[in-house]
Amino acid sequence: MNQFANFDRATGGAVKARAAPRSWADDKAMLKAAADLTRDLNVARPAVYWGDLIASVLIGYGALATAMAAGSTPVMLIGAVIAILALYRAGSFIHELTHIKPNAVPGFRLTWNLIVGIPLLVPSFMYEGVHNMHHGKTRYGTADDPEYLPLALMKPWTLPLFVVAALFAPVALLFRFAVLTPLSLLSPRLRSLVVARYSGLQINPSFRRPAPTGAFAQQWKWMETATSLWAIALIAMAVTGTVPLRAFAIFLVVASGVMLLNQVRTLVAHLWENDGEPMSVTAQYLDSVNVPPPAAMPALWAPVGLRYHALHHLLPGLPYHALAQAHRRLCAALDMASPYHASSHRGLAPLVGRLAASSWRS
Repeated sequence: MNQFANFDRATGGAVKARAAPRSWADDKAMLKAAADLTRDLNVARPAVYWGDLIASVLIGYGALATAMAAGSTPVMLIGAVIAILALYRAGSFIHELTHIKPNAVPGFRLTWNLIVGIPLLVPSFMYEGVHNMHHGKTRYGTADDPEYLPLALMKPWTLPLFVVAALFAPVALLFRFAVLTPLSLLSPRLRSLVVARYSGLQINPSFRRPAPTGAFAQQWKWMETATSLWAIALIAMAVTGTVPLRAFAIFLVVASGVMLLNQVRTLVAHLWENDGEPMSVTAQYLDSVNVPPPAAMPALWAPVGLRYHALHHLLPGLPYHALAQAHRRLCAALDMASPYHASSHRGLAPLVGRLAASSWRS
């Protein structure tokens, strides 16, 4: 239980121990069916990726510009809401970047960073190399998982705090890139701290990111430099009045909305019921969440395939556009006794309710 103890220290004693870790033996029939029935779906379709991204970006930035220029509050609010939804969808492609092969969609990583990642202060190096650890078969749900906290076992006040903290993320990212990046060039000690603590979209406070190496270190360097220059320029334009403070504030509000929506989605991406012990693949799947049709709202708060998050943990290399078809095939092929069906949930509200109830029981 050493890993669970690490979680406990990281959260100030917020976690309460359970008698035993969750443990399910691997269901070989389900794992075999998942592999066999989806072999022909593993190829990314560039036209889908490009069309989806470009449409989301055009709608998102168009709505953001409308909100900034609006002369009436209703138009501003409508523009801001549309911008949040569209830019959240565009930003969600950062998840795909960590899984698709480098040449599967040529130019997609560079373009995404230039038109989404850098402008929104979330370059892909903040996720690449971190998210992959979350999929480690012996790392998932342990203290070594950067994207896992046993929220269902933590005190109830941690849930609203977990969500509300996302509202301040844009300001924190501005500070990270406009202030910490240039200062860290002058201090190796500060640089080590910035890389280890402030260079990943992680939720586990005990996680320390290792320094990048090889080709990834070079990619990190140019992305961080570009984002730092953009963050400094944003602040300078707001301070000098080049960009009106109202427009700058609307940008920050929209960015906060994107982060908040993503945090809500993260809150229900898993059941968060593991106490820190390693889990089988089937156990990891059952601790994760699918929200398939007929539920309609997940298309907004869990876009780009994120509504099939449990299936994604079974088949992390499957392109997002293939997940719905893969889910239908598995539902048809596996009988109702299969654990595959146990990870399908009805929607956001029941999942939040289950998590809150688990937290209160703990």
